[in-house]
Amino acid sequence: MTRSESLAAYLRAQARRRLDRVESNDDGRNARCALALLDAAAYAAGLPDDDPIVLLLDQAGCYGPLGCESFDPGEAGTRLIRLWQGGEPHELLLALPSAIAAANS
Repeated sequence: MTRSESLAAYLRAQARRRLDRVESNDDGRNARCALALLDAAAYAAGLPDDDPIVLLLDQAGCYGPLGCESFDPGEAGTRLIRLWQGGEPHELLLALPSAIAAANS
């Protein structure tokens, strides 16, 4: 599995998690978040592994210390992804390294 595929799989799993949430009176928030994450997953799946965004995520440690593990943004990145309300897919991906760095400092 390529880095881009691993990232897309992670985002799809988070989207499924949002769809499975049942909250009274969420006014469709979970569905909107899930759609935004699916959009980000589709965007990520199309990125080549040498794309600057993928390289930034690798430098942030999202693919393990050697850069060859499955995508895992850690606690701070997961929090950002789970709270993502929507926007352009690249905005989410570009926000991850900063969130991870802030949590590690």
